[in-house]
Amino acid sequence: MSGVVMVVGDGQLAQLVSDRLSASFSVVRQPDWTAGVANETRLALVLHDAWHPSVHRETEKLMLSSGIPWLRGFVSFGEGVIGPLVRPGGQGCSRCADRRKLMAGRDRKEMWELARRLGEYGGMPRDAWASRSGLMQMAEVIAAETQRVLAGGRAHTEGHVYLLHLKTLRSSRHFVLPDPSCDVCGHLPEDSAEAARISLQPNPKPHIDSYRCRSLGDLKKVLKADYLDYRTGFINGKMRDLVSPFADVGVNLPLFRGDESTAGRTHSYEDSEMAAILEGLERYCGMMPRGKRTVVRDSYRALRDQALDPATVGLHTKEQYDLPGFPFQPFHPDRPLDWVWGYSFLQERPLLVPELLAYYSLGTGDGFVFETSNGCALGGSLEEAIFYGILEVVERDSFLLTWYARLGLPRLDPDSARDEELSLMIERIRAAAGYEIHLFNATLESGIPSVWTIAKKANNQAGVNLICAGGAHPDPIRAVKSSLFEVAAMLLPLSDKFEANRDRYLEMLHNPSLVQKMDDHSMLYALTEAEERLHFLLGGTRPLQTFAQAFGERDRNADLTDDLKELLRTFRRLNLDVIVVDQTTPEISRNGLHCVRVLIPGMLPMTFGHHLTRVSGLERVLRVPMELGYASGPLTYEQLNPHPHPFP
Repeated sequence: MSGVVMVVGDGQLAQLVSDRLSASFSVVRQPDWTAGVANETRLALVLHDAWHPSVHRETEKLMLSSGIPWLRGFVSFGEGVIGPLVRPGGQGCSRCADRRKLMAGRDRKEMWELARRLGEYGGMPRDAWASRSGLMQMAEVIAAETQRVLAGGRAHTEGHVYLLHLKTLRSSRHFVLPDPSCDVCGHLPEDSAEAARISLQPNPKPHIDSYRCRSLGDLKKVLKADYLDYRTGFINGKMRDLVSPFADVGVNLPLFRGDESTAGRTHSYEDSEMAAILEGLERYCGMMPRGKRTVVRDSYRALRDQALDPATVGLHTKEQYDLPGFPFQPFHPDRPLDWVWGYSFLQERPLLVPELLAYYSLGTGDGFVFETSNGCALGGSLEEAIFYGILEVVERDSFLLTWYARLGLPRLDPDSARDEELSLMIERIRAAAGYEIHLFNATLESGIPSVWTIAKKANNQAGVNLICAGGAHPDPIRAVKSSLFEVAAMLLPLSDKFEANRDRYLEMLHNPSLVQKMDDHSMLYALTEAEERLHFLLGGTRPLQTFAQAFGERDRNADLTDDLKELLRTFRRLNLDVIVVDQTTPEISRNGLHCVRVLIPGMLPMTFGHHLTRVSGLERVLRVPMELGYASGPLTYEQLNPHPHPFP
């Protein structure tokens, strides 16, 4: 094998590797890059007995211009780090590896600051825990990797790093997911109208009763391999909830500002783990633009011919904006905003959407509303993601409209569904948690089956009195099951928290301004004293509806895109636009996944924190109760339910 192996570094690791390779290769060793790159270099090894980020950054630039692959090895806090192998023009460089490793660590902020200081001021030449035996083991691994690379084989550090504990010599190999925002190897495209266009494509289902184009089983292998790793992972931890009546698994999405937990709930811990990972990916994509660069900044007045009118999605009232310390400013058409491109299915054209409405962590600073994850969904295709994004908007809209207008919804007879799994789920909640299930038909003018579910304790035991949830799906039984998973996950696990903070929730009952966070809404209605506010549902003796009476027969399509088109036709008939912003990032598109944000102007957006309620300008909440026969005439805003909603 001809060619030169360059070894850059002046410590013991560099010496050990040079000695190991010199018998088989032409080795050129130098302490740094001052002398440049040696002629005929086929591979560069950058090796140190401590962590020197500035040297790695310099190497990235030099090797990229030289077209030479390189591999690093260094020691940090008693741990040897080898890799990744970086090939010029590829993705997944040393900067990506450092970022993934730092973000997955519990001390990410401190390590981020340390990396900055090391890059700026340098550091110690040798890590205090860099033992000779450990460095010798690192040298063996690096030498073996060099052999593979120069022989034309696939190196074990291709897209991976080895981590070696220098005291125990225990090693592990970890995947490095390329960071699309990396300033070395990232290549984010500019946002554009043309890229926002959507042309719906066929999505054959695995079977006729499915509402997915890819099964969870197809995704299991890639979800764990690419995203779940406790040292470098996009998701860096998981925990099984053994208290909940069903299989509940939570995973941790590490973010710089703190950890974000997401959960999956099914009848299988393995499936729940996969669902939790998918939820984490959706959360990551929905928080800020990570798949394209925002390029449009202007006022609505200047862009109005090609932009969504923010007033149509619901604003806060003047009284809210005038509150002391209110975190948002009133919308003004002359104020410049950042805009991203979405696609309007009603207008059949690309449409600019305020970035702070398209991504839900951006509703601060110069924001004018509080925006949540409403309408965000992930799917195995773009069409599947849009389908479930629409259903989430419908679910939350039907729940909120029911609450604000205090609709006396028809009760549903769960036995009439004739679904064994549903019956067993209800019995499981009753037997394991001691709660009765009450189902209500919350379907509104769209005709898309929607349910409001209440789990209420069957005796005078301590703990949570009741929990509410919603669901929406063309198959009403699926909608009910989804809501049951939600309520079951909170009944027992939250009981201790509820009892410990009961006095605070009692204060909220009399002072709704104290309802500030998402959990506050469900915990307020866990109080027995708050049950009277749900009398419009739980009170009275309305006859039960069967599922057949409530929902009739549903059509079954062999293609999921046909199901999506039916939903789109429904909203076109109601003259409601469906606007889709593609939030897909390279991290998920590598596995054929897509994430979107669906906005349907006019429908009620979910908010958390009673002071952040958004109904101003949304006249549907006043009109629809009359159209459906729940009210004798249009409501007024003054007639709407003044209490915080109970959505969990």
